Amino acid sequence: MSGRKALLAVVVALAALAAALSWPDRSGHGHTDRTFRVWQWNIAGNALHHGAVDDGLAEAAVDSVRHREADFVSLNEVCRGQFDRMRELLADSGWPSGGGTFARFAATRAASPGLCGGTGDYGIALFSRDPLGASREYVLPSDGTAEHRRLLCAALRDEPRMKFCTVHITTSNAVVSGIPDNVRQLRAVLKVLDGFDAAGQAYIIAGDFNAQPDYARLNAFYAPSASTAANPANTGSHRELDDADKAHCPGYGAWTALGTPGSAPPCGGRAKIDEIFVRESRLAGPYTAVALSVPTSCRGLVRCSDHRALVGTVRLRMP
Repeated sequence: MSGRKALLAVVVALAALAAALSWPDRSGHGHTDRTFRVWQWNIAGNALHHGAVDDGLAEAAVDSVRHREADFVSLNEVCRGQFDRMRELLADSGWPSGGGTFARFAATRAASPGLCGGTGDYGIALFSRDPLGASREYVLPSDGTAEHRRLLCAALRDEPRMKFCTVHITTSNAVVSGIPDNVRQLRAVLKVLDGFDAAGQAYIIAGDFNAQPDYARLNAFYAPSASTAANPANTGSHRELDDADKAHCPGYGAWTALGTPGSAPPCGGRAKIDEIFVRESRLAGPYTAVALSVPTSCRGLVRCSDHRALVGTVRLRMP
């Protein structure tokens, strides 16, 4: 083989190798890495908006999702009509055709006259830039209220071993059989996530956990490697996408809730109760998160929500 032909053969081989490393392996053999951007927001769709779909909330949310180029969207405290409006706006933006392709909603309270302005169900929701496949709602232990909280998870259609989940944990710490309501719900969520991992599946979970990172009930989520003075004694298997931010209370992260914080945050200020967790063993590089300013564009309101949206970026080793 001449020198020119040998060089060409090397170039072709290197190009093939680069292509193999750059594209997901759909055969189920081997691994690849993939970066995801996750956008989580508790929109207070009933408490502040009373189910309104025409006061600018949906537009504010979708504008932020577009600007941040999110791959996954998690919504808490959303009324069904607001979900439908956001789904419509995202479809207009080029997200996969057909609402069932990229959107899932789980009702935690059925429609009633005093809920969402009497317009429909209330619950949690998720969206995906890539088409979704099978989804499932996991009923969480009851806190004795009218709200029947759920964990909502959906797999990517073309990568079914990758799941995205959203959840909104109760604020109740009433003790039932020796265990507080919020702890029982967190344990139920963790059992599902551990099941995914045992089956060789990857996942991201986002939501309003109604618990600050330093609370003991989240120790079973955070990995020991996340432990800091502001978030000690962790025993779990996850990292939270804002726990490595050295500028905002290392191990804890930036605040997300405008309301009453519960116990005082370890670094002062307002509380962080919205989190995005990934399995530590799936991390394939650095990760980051930022809490956004609350939009002020919703008509009739000083702020569109009493939470800040949390946006995280992470690279995962795919199954």
